[in-house]
Order: sequence, then C-alpha cells, then structure tokens
Amino acid sequence: VPAPVSLPMPRLCHGVSSGSPLLQCVLTGDWINDLGSNMTIGEVDEKGVFSGFYNTSVKDTPNPIRISPPLGYKNLINKNGQPTFGFTINWNFRDFITVFVGQCFVDDTGEEFLRTKWLLRLHVNR
Repeated sequence: VPAPVSLPMPRLCHGVSSGSPLLQCVLTGDWINDLGSNMTIGEVDEKGVFSGFYNTSVKDTPNPIRISPPLGYKNLINKNGQPTFGFTINWNFRDFITVFVGQCFVDDTGEEFLRTKWLLRLHVNR
C-alpha cells in the first residue's frame, strides 16, 4: 500500500470515449493506474453514489493482497462532462484506509482518465 507522501497526481486510464463531441467522461467501468493497480467502478446512482472493486499492485505488507471495496460519490452538479468525485477504500488486508478525490477528463485522442490526490491513514500507537 502506498506510503502517505506527496506524489504526482496518478492517472487512471479507462478507454476511449465514444460519446458526444463534448467528450463526456464516464466513471463507470474498469480503470488502471501507472503502477498497475486496477479499479472497477459500478453504476453511479441518481444520488451520485458508486461502489466497486479496487485491486492494488503495490505491496508493503506480509499479508496477501485482497480486493478492497471503494465507496464514493460523483458530483452531479457539473454538467460539463468532467465530473469531480471522491471515494474511500477500507483495505481488507491491513489496518489502513485511503481517501481519494479527483476529476475525470478526456484528452484530445478521446481517452478518459482520472486525476486524483489521495491520503492514506494507517494505525499507529499513540
């Protein structure tokens, strides 16, 4: 699991948008980041709530890595096709929790990507 340091914003790549000329960004689907971790985001409901599966490829634990569930919200006010969102991952294999905030974009070639910042908190003894 990544250490809590400031790093360049990860880019999670999704695929090519086949939407309108405005190149709408859709959160639902499979995403993979620069380190090989992958996430599946399920349907976003009418309140902006979504869940899914996150499988990290970063290992800093003697425990076996297990898929962990993200729970998040997409901001529904922005109608420009580049939504902001946030989600939390309660890791199933360590006493960690991570929160992510980000925005979805579409580049000039039509590829959707997420730019995120995250904060990881691990258990410490006072």
